[in-house]
Amino acid sequence: MTTLTAPADLRLPSPRRSRLAWAAADSLAIARRNIIGTTRRPQLLAFVTIQPVLFVLMFRYVFGGSIHIPGVSYVNYLMAGIFVTTVLFGAQNTAIGMAEDLHNGLIERFRSLAMARSAVLAGRVLAGYLVGFRLHTNMAALVAAVGVLLLFGFAISWVTALLGLAAKSAEAAGAAALPLTVLLTFPSSAFLLTHNLPGPLRAYADHQPLTATVNTVRPLLLGGPTASHAVAALLWCAGIVVVFAPLAVLRYRRAA
Repeated sequence: MTTLTAPADLRLPSPRRSRLAWAAADSLAIARRNIIGTTRRPQLLAFVTIQPVLFVLMFRYVFGGSIHIPGVSYVNYLMAGIFVTTVLFGAQNTAIGMAEDLHNGLIERFRSLAMARSAVLAGRVLAGYLVGFRLHTNMAALVAAVGVLLLFGFAISWVTALLGLAAKSAEAAGAAALPLTVLLTFPSSAFLLTHNLPGPLRAYADHQPLTATVNTVRPLLLGGPTASHAVAALLWCAGIVVVFAPLAVLRYRRAA
């Protein structure tokens, strides 16, 4: 009698390996798949690279002359906002990518494999942040700023992943993510001082996650008090993940 042996990559996971370890390994595998896909789409890479440059030029030379920030040049004030909003705009790709994978049948293929259900979502989130002015502090502060940016991007991508899973198409996912991006980006401290905004709008701008993130990154790059802003940013990121990660995984499990 001939004994058939399943290939190594099709065997069931060893029970000695924890579910968390399998979820992490599967997430990294999906992230690698998404990175490879991105490198094969040069138009997407060009857009992601050019968009922040256009924002810098527009705000520096078109609006910068009419915006006065006491004690700091506008270009230095601007860059923290550019870094955070670039992460936010990049998170839109999570919504579009999830919708594409869901409606072209790829999600069904993943669901038939012995892999963690959260891996497709976490892999898509991680992939966006593994790919690709003057610093007034030090390298440690710069590393901390990058860490805050990655954490914010990771958190907000769970929101856009949920939007992508709920959308009927990639185009609808992109359209659904745009209002979220606009509502977080422009009524915030990314490009101007919030005390110039009208009362209710100022209250919203001062107490939303993008402002908390920008207000954390900016002193890490330029100097100044950081602790209270960092606490607010970390609480926002943790709250977003706690709420939206389970909702996204639940939606993924129910996806047809």
